[in-house]
Amino acid sequence: MSFSLTSILVVPIKLSDKDQDVIQMSAQLFKLLQLNMHEINVSIGRRTIPIKVQTKDLTDNTIYFPEDLMESFYLPIHPLKFQAMVLPESQTLKLGPVAALLTDSIDNQNNEPYFRSIHLFCEELQQGISETGGFFYVFSYQQFLSQGYYLIDGKWTAAQLPAPDVIYNRIHSRALEYKKEFKQFRAKVNQLLIPFFNDRFLSKWEVYEHLKDIRNLDSYLPKTKLFSKDHFYEMTQKYGTLFLKPIHGSQGRNIIKVSREPDSCYSLETSLKSGPAKQRELFSLDEIFQQIKPLIHNRIYIIQQGISLMSYQLSSMDFRVLCHQNLDNNWRVTSTVARIAGKQEFVSNLARGGTLTRPLNALKTCLNDNKAVEVLAQMKELALETASIISQNSQGIIGELGIDIGVDQDGKPWLIEVNSKPSKNFEDGLTKIRPSAKAIIQFCTILAFDIAVMKEDI
Repeated sequence: MSFSLTSILVVPIKLSDKDQDVIQMSAQLFKLLQLNMHEINVSIGRRTIPIKVQTKDLTDNTIYFPEDLMESFYLPIHPLKFQAMVLPESQTLKLGPVAALLTDSIDNQNNEPYFRSIHLFCEELQQGISETGGFFYVFSYQQFLSQGYYLIDGKWTAAQLPAPDVIYNRIHSRALEYKKEFKQFRAKVNQLLIPFFNDRFLSKWEVYEHLKDIRNLDSYLPKTKLFSKDHFYEMTQKYGTLFLKPIHGSQGRNIIKVSREPDSCYSLETSLKSGPAKQRELFSLDEIFQQIKPLIHNRIYIIQQGISLMSYQLSSMDFRVLCHQNLDNNWRVTSTVARIAGKQEFVSNLARGGTLTRPLNALKTCLNDNKAVEVLAQMKELALETASIISQNSQGIIGELGIDIGVDQDGKPWLIEVNSKPSKNFEDGLTKIRPSAKAIIQFCTILAFDIAVMKEDI
């Protein structure tokens, strides 16, 4: 980020009709912002309005806006903290960021909107942005530019709100991305030049294709192929355990585990929504393939080499490393947790009954203290390298990734999966605003002001 920002407080006031295009600030703030004229433009969200600046003996870093001007920007009539920057060529005072979270999960609970699994996270984003400066709201793509929900006095309130500087995509449904209405919404966002980050789900095969030829990463990837009869037979001869995963799967659902047993037999476990998790019966290779076919249906699956990973108190264990882009457009680790599988489960996802524990404590149950610290550092380094490669090689803007890593019996980390819509239930709740919320606010701020500077330079 090559620009500096100033925190200011916008306070609405009542003015006469003739002064509705006048804002008031102190002479010190006028100088601090490096304004050269008393007739400037003010830009909030995607709207820019010409106004006059009146300097008065006022509190530093406070700007008084006429209420009618607040309404012209579709802002609620409340004091609002913003980050400010002046674009010198156009003498435009840019206030922001206006950050909007897109979701398909808006329900009603006690006559108030409820955002389901991300509701608390939305409250944290609102609290964080109100402290650093900016305006945050939640919306659905069907109501884009007509209605959103902002938090005021502890309640989410519906209103027509400003077109955002940046959109954070938290759509839960992969199928929705292919609907005509959603594509029309995306076209409108692109037309308005609104940065739209984490704009789509990543497929497991796409991730593998991006990483498999990277020299520093290939040795940390389980061997993976697209599911076919030939590939299945080939990989059963090479590896004692295989995992079959839908390329568009999430939350540990619809995974099939095939294990080689004595006497050339094979056993089968699944994480399907219904049915037994494990079939005790043993099958020949041909029989196990016939068992698998109806479970897969016509979906596209990958076959992934099974790794003998460390366990925690006899339960399967892996690690979720959450990564975000920072102010310098570099990736950093914001949180790491160990995930412990539920009873009789081979996947560790919380949706399948998994639990969380601190990563270093989990590693120390299998490794000495020094080795545990070393492996944790290796996992973070692997996650950062992975995030960087994925963001460089994928279409669209990516600001957040959840990297799933397993550690084998020798202490070697293995890259299991990459998630572009990581769950918000993995971070510990020891802080009021979790690290990922702070990181998202920073990234929204970068994108909002970067696009403003870019437009100024065109």
